[in-house]
Amino acid sequence: MLTVIAFVVALGVLIAVHEYGHYRVAVACGVKVERFSVGFGKVLLRWQPKRQHPGQQTEFVIGAFPLGGYVKMLDEREGPVAPEERHRAFNTQPLRSRAAIVAAGPIANLLLAIVLYTAVNWIGVEEPVAKLARPVAASLAEAAGLRGGEHITRAGFDGDLTPVQSFEDLRWRMTQGALDARDLTLEVAGEDGRPARQLVLPLSRMEAKDADPQMFRKIGVLAPLTRPEIGDVMAGGAGEQSGLRKGDLVRAIGDTAIYDGQQLREVIRASVDGDQPRTQAWEIQRGGQSLTLEVKPEVREEGAVKVGRIGAYVGAPPDMVTVRQGPVDGVWRGVVRTWEMSALTVRMMVKMVTGQASLKNLSGPLTIADYAGKSASLGLTQYLIFLAVISVSLGVLNLMPLPVLDGGHLMYYLWEGLTGKSVSDAWMERLQRGGVALLLVMMSVALFNDVTRLFG
Repeated sequence: MLTVIAFVVALGVLIAVHEYGHYRVAVACGVKVERFSVGFGKVLLRWQPKRQHPGQQTEFVIGAFPLGGYVKMLDEREGPVAPEERHRAFNTQPLRSRAAIVAAGPIANLLLAIVLYTAVNWIGVEEPVAKLARPVAASLAEAAGLRGGEHITRAGFDGDLTPVQSFEDLRWRMTQGALDARDLTLEVAGEDGRPARQLVLPLSRMEAKDADPQMFRKIGVLAPLTRPEIGDVMAGGAGEQSGLRKGDLVRAIGDTAIYDGQQLREVIRASVDGDQPRTQAWEIQRGGQSLTLEVKPEVREEGAVKVGRIGAYVGAPPDMVTVRQGPVDGVWRGVVRTWEMSALTVRMMVKMVTGQASLKNLSGPLTIADYAGKSASLGLTQYLIFLAVISVSLGVLNLMPLPVLDGGHLMYYLWEGLTGKSVSDAWMERLQRGGVALLLVMMSVALFNDVTRLFG
């Protein structure tokens, strides 16, 4: 139920803000708006405010099908217009006014993202400290000299290092570097009076097509530093059958000393021989006493790879830090993050079109609904971050030069501005059909990706 509510609220807010951008600029340009609708199909609720801008009699509507919305303006192309109201029709407005009205929707979504990121910066969010777990074997992080336990204080590209506020901040920079094939310089805090040192994470060696867990596995930085402790143990799982209990601290598995939760997860994953689980001696500490248990994991398929699982939460919660910004800095960081997310979204779209990135990066309503529920369950700030990310995606997507989207209409206006002639009706119809076909293909791919992600 939480997932459904969070999804509906997210769609309602994002669509309403998008359409309000169109509506507000249309009214400011003197265009008569006949209907403002959030959703399509059967009308669930309608009202007409008594107090509106002079000359406006806009009907506000909520439709039954929530995946979209529209602002219906007076337009000679859609029906007869009385001579005395012709100056208020959309199609009779100057080019700059029509372009501003169309662009206002996506811009409203980007402004909403800035507001949401700013709110998160002001409220503050609890995030793991940027202390690294032991890197994945044979990964870029291991090759760069990371061994686990390092506290990353600054990071950046091309020698421009800025403070790292949390592990999530570091993950974001690694994502940017991997997708842009840029090396990331890390500054590691000194210990025992030793000076800080720098090392380079060679992300330019990667050919990252997907921003997914496999990308971080290649980098080698999967999680923040945690104690190698067993958390909740699933009833009837391999861990319970082997005698593991919540709170057990793992010191060694076989001849391998265990230092942190991420290393423990990796050793468990690798405890298989082909299709068979490998029983190993675990040295654990329980209630101040040392014990040795014979642990036999379960074998699970993860894509085309078989890995070990013990049916328990592995790793204690990491050290946390509250990331909060001041009034001015919070706004500025909101603007910067919105710009960075927009630029990354555009680059990923270009890479998908040119074949440099996988179409698996397209997500549809099922994935969005799933993330909506998960983020809402984690608290207000995580839900606001989710809304900001989707708002950026919606704004950037609508600026794509696809005929049925706002960006397609802006391309028409660019043609009109350059040639002095509007696009002919015949060409408009052809382009609209092509745009609808392409959009349906994109939606089909996104839905296929959703089903694959959620149902394997």
